[in-house]
Amino acid sequence: MPKKVATIVGVRPQFIKAVLVSKKIRAMGMSEILIHTGQHYDFNMSASFFKELDIPELNYNLGVGSGGHGEQTGLMLKKIEEALIKEKPNMVLVYGDTNSTLAGALAASKLNIRLAHIEAGLRNYDKTVPEEINRIVADHVSDLLFCPTKMAMRDLAIEGLAGRAYLVGDVMYDTALQYGKLAEQNSSILNDVGVKPKQYFLVTVHRPHNVDVVENLDKVVGILNHLPMDAVLPLHPRTHRMMSENNIKIESGRCKVVHPVPYLDMLMLEKNAKMILTDSGGVQKEAYFFKVPCVTLLKITEWVETVESGWNVLTGLDEDKVMSAIKNMDVKNLKHENYYGDGDAVGKIAEIIAR
Repeated sequence: MPKKVATIVGVRPQFIKAVLVSKKIRAMGMSEILIHTGQHYDFNMSASFFKELDIPELNYNLGVGSGGHGEQTGLMLKKIEEALIKEKPNMVLVYGDTNSTLAGALAASKLNIRLAHIEAGLRNYDKTVPEEINRIVADHVSDLLFCPTKMAMRDLAIEGLAGRAYLVGDVMYDTALQYGKLAEQNSSILNDVGVKPKQYFLVTVHRPHNVDVVENLDKVVGILNHLPMDAVLPLHPRTHRMMSENNIKIESGRCKVVHPVPYLDMLMLEKNAKMILTDSGGVQKEAYFFKVPCVTLLKITEWVETVESGWNVLTGLDEDKVMSAIKNMDVKNLKHENYYGDGDAVGKIAEIIAR
């Protein structure tokens, strides 16, 4: 069993993925060093989640912040390496496919520290997407690959990595199940925003391709202005900044714009939405977890199971396709398969790490 594990997180979804794993490995007697790269630094996008989910206190907050891919990854790599040299962990855990994932994976592998990648094996086969590069590199330098789906296992086998791969299920599914019940008891977000269950759309948009390109951001706002039902939009700081800098405004009074919301509130908004429109991979999955139909404002996704099952439709930013999906998607007769495990991915991961 490793005596000391270093967990590297940097963005909101990674905080959510890490919380139950961190608690489990500590309960099994392993010590943990928690390293936050600071890739997301807005309070509502990071610190509030640590408080709300009772994530253990940070050992390091590297404070990297935003920047270009090379600049951000390079600075993370330098600072993570310094922390790992000082702490000398027996194993490093990285999550997902962000620049924090890439930097953590490179730092651990170059220092010859055993590396585990949680949420491994995902592919959309488009290397113009930065996350695709991050996840491929992280998988190929890792010693342990924890896969959320059978398709992820298949893709790793194609790349010759089957010997390192374990099908454990999705840690986000574990977290959504546990904290979804807590959200029902503690969240007042529906009343606060002024919406009723199944009488609103939930919209999230933050991908650089969708919001950093003014032409595409105009398309996003055009879609928001023409939605046929009330919508709730937790406005990502990136999206807010680009709208402000380019004087792009949402004209529809049916779109309720709110600040980024804490995790429990987000779960409540997801569970009770009539439909979700998003460009977030995590939100696509959570929509599926809660049996809420999803329109994805992208042309590709790594979560292909949600699309093949009919619960998720890929539209990109084509407003006609979005409106057609909204009008025609009927999930009443669709099967809802258990693609993401049995709710104990955390337990399986902890047992394999301990071995």
